[in-house]
Amino acid sequence: MSKLALKAGRPSERGGVAKATMLADLVGKPTKPIRINFDLDREQHMRLKLLAIKKGRSVTDILRELVASELDVNQGL
Repeated sequence: MSKLALKAGRPSERGGVAKATMLADLVGKPTKPIRINFDLDREQHMRLKLLAIKKGRSVTDILRELVASELDVNQGL
């Protein structure tokens, strides 16, 4: 018989640790960035890369700025 046994239930409930306690522990701690993937057609991708080269910036920086700009403009929604 294997030493590893499957147990029913949620792992977060084992050991009597409440979910609220775990969430409270995260407040104020830096979080890891979240990776977002999406597709562009070849023409858009090429134009984006050319824009990055012209501006001397990375594609990532340009996309982050665009997202931040949109979120600031639409903050009232």
